[in-house]
Amino acid sequence: MTTAFDPIDLSGTRLANRIAMAPMTRSRAHGPGLTPTDSTVEYYAQRASAGLIITEGIQPSVIGQGYPDTPGLHSAEQVAAWRRVTDAVHAAGGRIFAQLMHAGRIGHPVLWPDQDLLSVGPSAVAADGQLYTHEGPKDFLPPRELSGDEVRATVGDFADAARNAIEAGFDGVELHGANGYLIHQFLSANSNQRTDEWGGSVENRIRFAVEVAEAVAAAIGAERTGLRLSPGNVYNDIAETDTEATYLALVSALEPLGLGYLHITENAPGLRELTLALRKQFSGTLILNPSTEGPTDHAALALIEDGAADIVAFGALFLANPDLPVRLRSAGPYNTPDPATFFGGDDKGYTDYPELTA
Repeated sequence: MTTAFDPIDLSGTRLANRIAMAPMTRSRAHGPGLTPTDSTVEYYAQRASAGLIITEGIQPSVIGQGYPDTPGLHSAEQVAAWRRVTDAVHAAGGRIFAQLMHAGRIGHPVLWPDQDLLSVGPSAVAADGQLYTHEGPKDFLPPRELSGDEVRATVGDFADAARNAIEAGFDGVELHGANGYLIHQFLSANSNQRTDEWGGSVENRIRFAVEVAEAVAAAIGAERTGLRLSPGNVYNDIAETDTEATYLALVSALEPLGLGYLHITENAPGLRELTLALRKQFSGTLILNPSTEGPTDHAALALIEDGAADIVAFGALFLANPDLPVRLRSAGPYNTPDPATFFGGDDKGYTDYPELTA
C-alpha cells in the first residue's frame, strides 16, 4: 500500500514524500522591489522536509500584484533574491515550485508605483468586496478589460516569469488558476462577459487557462509546470454556473500537454465526486488540498492510501509546524496557527514556530 511517506517521481523530480506545503500568502516581501528577505529564506528552508513546497503567490508582472508586500518574479532583482530561497531549500534536501499568481481584478492602484493604473480583467466587472491595504480597506474598482493583444501579452508575462523562476533555481512553477484570480476570472461567466474567443462558451472561457499552460510548458517544459484549480469556489466574488462542465472541459484540453501535476483545492464540501472525476480524466500526478470538517491533519493522509490523490497539500498546519511530516507520522502534537500573524508583520508567527524536541 502506498503511503504519504513513500517517495514519488513528479515527472522527473524526485520527492522524498507525498506531503506538500500549500501556497499561502504571507505579505512579507519587505526587501527592495518586493523581494524576499533573510526571513523568507529561513521560513522556506525550515519547511524543506515537505516532499514539495509550493510558494506563496508570486506576481508575474507589476499589474499582477493583488495584495500589499507580495513578491514578484519579473525583475532581475527579484530573481536574485529568490535564488537565495531556492538554494537554502535545496541545501536542506527540499524541492520547491514557484506559484505564479496574477490577481487580475483583485487589486488596487495604491499597490502599484504608477497609481494611475487600473487592475485588469477579462471584463470591466468589479468584484464585490474590499481589499486590505496599508491605507486601510479599499473597495474593489472596476478593472480595465484586457484587449486581445493584452490577453496575449499577459500569457507572455506568465511564460517570462516561468523562465525567471527556473533562472532563480525553482524546480518548477504552479499556475494559480483558483480562488478568484485572473485565470479563474476567465473561467467564470460572472467575471468574464467577453464576446470574443476568450468568452461566452465553456470552450472559449477555458481558452486563457489553456493558452497560459501551453506557453509556460513551451518555455520551461510541461514536466515542470503544474496548475492549481478550485472548482466551485466563490472566493473573490466568483459565481460559477457550470462548474462540472467547465472543469471537465478544461482538464480534457490540458491532458495532451503532459503537465507535471494538477493541484485541486476543495474550498467547499460536496466536491469530492468532481475531484475524483477530474482525477480519472487527468493521467498525471494529482495534488489535493482537501475539504475537511476541521483542520486538515493526519487523517487526510488516507486520501493517498485509498488512491484519491497522489500528494496531499497542507496549508495553515504547515505554516505553524515547520516539521510537519514528522508530526503527521506520529499523529501530532501540532502547534496551533495564529491567524493574527498570517499576513504581514515580522518574524512572529513566521519563523518562530517551534519544532518537536526529542
